[in-house]
Amino acid sequence: MESQTPEVTETQVTSNFSTESPGMMTPSKSSPADKPVQEWINIGTDFVSKIYDYIGEFVNDNQKLLVNLLLAFLAIVAVKMTLAILSAINDIPLLSPVFELVGLGYTGWFVYRYLLTKSSRQELVQEFESLRTQVVGKDS
Repeated sequence: MESQTPEVTETQVTSNFSTESPGMMTPSKSSPADKPVQEWINIGTDFVSKIYDYIGEFVNDNQKLLVNLLLAFLAIVAVKMTLAILSAINDIPLLSPVFELVGLGYTGWFVYRYLLTKSSRQELVQEFESLRTQVVGKDS
């Protein structure tokens, strides 16, 4: 039984493969004008491949500064959110006057409790000093 596939001779096969190293394709010919472009592309790809290393090094070098900036940003966000919540509460009818009355009542109680007599003022100063030593320390 004969095979019906046509025989292929070496003269019929032409390919773009390099015969120097098996399995490798020959690179396309590039013009001399492409060399500067290729150099810039190589610089760009090297930078992109090392960007995580650069960012990590920057963060390690400036960790305290970045933490302080983050805390400042979060403080600003917290103040903005607090003001938005207070504005929303202030828009509720009758709630704003109630809060004003509560604030006036607390202010009156504070004046009556701590500021009217000399002994109560001394008590307030002692409480303030104990709080200050708890927060700051005794040496300050």
